[in-house]
Amino acid sequence: MKKPLISNVIFWGLQYALFLWLSMPASAQEKKDSIRTNVPPHAFVSNHTGVFGGKTIAYTATAREIHLKNDKGEPVASIWSVAYTQDGQKDASKRPVTFVFNGGPGSASIWLHMGMLGPQIVKTDSDARKDDGAAPYKLVDNKQSLLDMTDLVFIDPVGTGYSEAIGKGKGEEFWGLKEDAASIAKFMRVWITDNKRWMSSKYIIGESFGTTRAVAVANTLEGGGQNMALNGLILISQALDYAGSTSINDNITSFLTYLPSMAATAWYHKKAGQGQALEAFIEACRQFTYDVYAPALYKGNLLDATAKNNIAEKLAYFTGLDKDYILQSNLMILMPRFQKQLLADKGLSIGRLDGRFMGDENDDITQAPHLGDPASYQIESAFTAALNHYYADVLKVKMDKPYLTSNDEIGEKWRWRTVPDGKYWEPWPVNVARQLGETMRRNTAMKVLVASGYYDLICPFFDAEYTFARHGIVPERVEKTYYEAGHMMYLHEADLIKLAGDLRKFLSE
Repeated sequence: MKKPLISNVIFWGLQYALFLWLSMPASAQEKKDSIRTNVPPHAFVSNHTGVFGGKTIAYTATAREIHLKNDKGEPVASIWSVAYTQDGQKDASKRPVTFVFNGGPGSASIWLHMGMLGPQIVKTDSDARKDDGAAPYKLVDNKQSLLDMTDLVFIDPVGTGYSEAIGKGKGEEFWGLKEDAASIAKFMRVWITDNKRWMSSKYIIGESFGTTRAVAVANTLEGGGQNMALNGLILISQALDYAGSTSINDNITSFLTYLPSMAATAWYHKKAGQGQALEAFIEACRQFTYDVYAPALYKGNLLDATAKNNIAEKLAYFTGLDKDYILQSNLMILMPRFQKQLLADKGLSIGRLDGRFMGDENDDITQAPHLGDPASYQIESAFTAALNHYYADVLKVKMDKPYLTSNDEIGEKWRWRTVPDGKYWEPWPVNVARQLGETMRRNTAMKVLVASGYYDLICPFFDAEYTFARHGIVPERVEKTYYEAGHMMYLHEADLIKLAGDLRKFLSE
């Protein structure tokens, strides 16, 4: 007779437990949303003086969160930025402001902040011969920073740095080509409005995917009922048309655009072009690519054996690779294989972001580097430590969460779709170059600087030339500059100085 009683107790106990289980997450989520949206955005303000471009500048550093709101006025994202603004400006309209971000997708602005443009930067081996090792690292005053020319605002997109979705916002709502551009454009308008800078000259500096973002943001700023015309875009290691920066089988464009970078890198490692000046060797490779290699690739198996052998000999001449290996590759060398093959006789692989870097791997017969990119893992610890130290010690930033220099989840969930859901769409290589051409024609004051590294094996310099020769881009308002380094050419001391000089000239024109 006791069994039914026990069963009823268990039954009603389970029902009550289920009720609690169902109600608690909602309550917890509401509490989480409330805490994240009701607490005022963090802000850390400090005053400094430094010498930049030979001028002593007093400036204010403002490291803060700005909450972006949806159409209902609800906070959905918290964007972290660090702004450096010159003190004592009576007429802000005469002081330009430049917004800065890196790429990924999924990268914070740490690289341009701590490597090129910030008031202090971390120093790694300029010649790419030594790993960054372990702490302590060298943080130095950056005389090349552009604070003598412009205020600087470093932006971390949602999911990077300290930036995150809040309230009812979700990270995925910001992780897409169009969604990302919309959030950055909204941030820029909020910042400009808060700081009363609508009459200031406005620039964007983007690196890598940050150049894709820069063009998309410039295009987005033309709409939304608040048209904000930019004075210029500075594109470091541009990636506007991904057909030229995606080394995969059957992508003929990529074999053409990567070849001159292979030649430059082979020259650097003394595997090709010895006795010739770098620029002359590159120019010869350009002409071969346009006049001989391109027609050959489009002919494919229609090439006869003699022609194929002749092409292989020239490719061996420019790349430093074995002719038989090139013939086995059907005249098409994928970039990861080039990284592994160029210094195979030394048991070394070369970097992708920067072909000057070399890694000693424990498996010498893989088709691609398997330890990662030495141009990344040989500097990343120094940058991460330097930024965290700089935030805490110099800017007095104190946050209750880690600063994410990168976030792989963003790339894994990134939405490249350029049309709304429900509308027919087929995947295609990412290409914002035509957007740039259209924006330049609507905004006749906007000019563009394209900075490329000869040893960049991910965003090749010849791809920049190929891209900017088409897509309706206005060539008269485009300036291209070149550096004897890689993707982050500012890691090379001489090119840090050269790039800073080129940017100052661009901003003063």
